[in-house]
Amino acid sequence: MTDTYVGVDVSRAWIDTFCPLTNQHQRLTMDPAILDTFAAGLSSKGVVVVLEATGGCERALLHALTIHKVGYARVNPRQAREFARATGRLAKTDAVDARMLADMGAKFALKADDPIDPQRARLADLVARREALIGYITKEKQRLGTTVDLFIKDDIATTLTFLKTRLAALTKEIAAHIKSATQLAKLDAALQSAPGIGPVVAATLVAGLPEIGTTNRRALASLAGLAPHACDSGIRRGSRHIWGGRAQIRRALYLAAFIASSRDPVLKEFRTKLSNQQRPFKAIIIAVARKLLTHLNAMIRSGQPWSNQINTELTPA
Repeated sequence: MTDTYVGVDVSRAWIDTFCPLTNQHQRLTMDPAILDTFAAGLSSKGVVVVLEATGGCERALLHALTIHKVGYARVNPRQAREFARATGRLAKTDAVDARMLADMGAKFALKADDPIDPQRARLADLVARREALIGYITKEKQRLGTTVDLFIKDDIATTLTFLKTRLAALTKEIAAHIKSATQLAKLDAALQSAPGIGPVVAATLVAGLPEIGTTNRRALASLAGLAPHACDSGIRRGSRHIWGGRAQIRRALYLAAFIASSRDPVLKEFRTKLSNQQRPFKAIIIAVARKLLTHLNAMIRSGQPWSNQINTELTPA
């Protein structure tokens, strides 16, 4: 049976929908009761809702869809815009975008995303909040270093004390939440058995990379923003560059790779080999991060612990 795709363009105050079954556009306010009615109306029609990932504005809609067991597929906004241009849609309005998303779902036969795991979703919120606090602390420290007014210096110092207290409390809550969820705790412990991965990096991976252990290494590297992409044309062979993917995961793995490549013999040898080839430093660490992620993926998939002989013990997909 062919799925029917309902396009939904999400904004902060409302959603615009287009249903090919009725060929009608609707604008609905972002009200929980209205969203619940909308989702309930789709539950018996066997549709897949296609929407863009909008940085959190879509959460209320996803909650309603999950309650009524309506499938949904979140797409990258950049890819959605490129699809619109490729199909001749140069105008951009909410109604146009809703119809375009419905067409995109049908064109690519998009599969519904896996249901949201509430425990992992809360962990992702906690990790994001921790990163935000670290950003605030960094900016306040920078201001403290450039301020000469004594009152402002004292005010910044007071703010920093408060922020650091909240950061400690949030870090403690993250650890407690992981411990309370059996599956998350198991994955967290396995990741922390690897070199270079401590509580912060492990929590980031558990929250933001649920595909680890279930996806092939190339797809996983692309999701993490660590896959090199070609830039060739005709006889020209351009340099390979990474781009896209999940920035938070890439940053965490970059730091882990930097540390792991000075402790783990296998990764240290790999880093030395690339260094002897006169590769740029950042390119070397990115390559180590990609190799580290490959090993982690194989380790989680097989259920085996990390070891220095991981290259021979585990065969990455």
